[in-house]
Amino acid sequence: MKRRSFLHSIGAGFSALGFASMHAKSRSGSGEFVHTTESVLSNNMNKHADIVSLLPMALKKGSTIGITAPASGVDNAEIQEGISLLKASGYSIVLGNTLTRKFGYLSAPDSERAAEFMEFVERPDIDCILCARGGYGVMRILPMLDFGVIRANPKIIIGYSDITALLVAITKLSNVITYHGPVASSTFDSFTVDFFKKTLCKPSANEAVTEPVDVEYQPITFADSRMTTLSKGIAKGRLTGGNLSMIVATLGTPYEIDTKDSLLFLEDIAEEPYKIDRMLTQLWLAGKLQQCAGIILGQFKNCEAKKVPGFEVSFSLQQVLESRITSLGIPAVYGLPIGHVKSKMTIPLGVMAELDAGNKSFTIMERPVTVS
Repeated sequence: MKRRSFLHSIGAGFSALGFASMHAKSRSGSGEFVHTTESVLSNNMNKHADIVSLLPMALKKGSTIGITAPASGVDNAEIQEGISLLKASGYSIVLGNTLTRKFGYLSAPDSERAAEFMEFVERPDIDCILCARGGYGVMRILPMLDFGVIRANPKIIIGYSDITALLVAITKLSNVITYHGPVASSTFDSFTVDFFKKTLCKPSANEAVTEPVDVEYQPITFADSRMTTLSKGIAKGRLTGGNLSMIVATLGTPYEIDTKDSLLFLEDIAEEPYKIDRMLTQLWLAGKLQQCAGIILGQFKNCEAKKVPGFEVSFSLQQVLESRITSLGIPAVYGLPIGHVKSKMTIPLGVMAELDAGNKSFTIMERPVTVS
């Protein structure tokens, strides 16, 4: 379901949605925790700014994947394809209680979603946290998360769309590598599965390996002549980014994106060109675009202007992207398969990558998970 479609069903009044739960007491797997906006500023902000990033352990046969819904919920049928494929690949599955609770446009009250996420972080039997879907709700629980505990328990955390806010916050405040990729309700076609395994699994993912292995990393490269070069050149930087709307929504908060010397990737869905223009302009005004080493744009699904007979006043999406990005004078491409598309790559936030805009190629240069 499209992320912003949830905003059209307001449901109960604000008080029933539990906005007060931002300051409520929740319970994780190891005990009670209380996190408010004030506490996250004092306890988490820049706490790990100078600490080396941590790579989660790679998945292998026998690994356990926990599925939780930190934003909106799902129907059981929506995740059965993904669950079946993951089980067939040799993984065990743990399903969270938040998946089908249905609390308005949220999967469950804020405190429950935050508590279940932190429980999955701390559970030693869970190796990977796969978000059920995007939708809306992650921003509401960010003040309730303990980024120090997340750093102490590094594991694969993956999703896209609304989950962008969670990934960017964890990579920034916990210095743990996170992954922009499919959610449990995604279509797991061969392309999506291939990049999921290339990025997250041991090279011997088809075998039950119990001993540590030291395999030389083979960079993951994607090249496609159908991508559009906005500005030629070669750029290297640490990957960061995700859904454009979510990145803009967190500006001015402790969770806003750090783009200094980065390769920034952006995508969105169902936003008309003037809205894409507005959001890119806001990033430019905030100085975020100028700090990048290079920019990689996704396919921006359904983002062309709606046709109104006799009233053609919009710029095209292509024109907007060119006007906002090309003037920066840094390598940039448009058309990477990420986010709101059926066939999607899994992109690790926080590792070094290279963009060759002229040759329309993108390479993940560093190992995205640890294999020993």
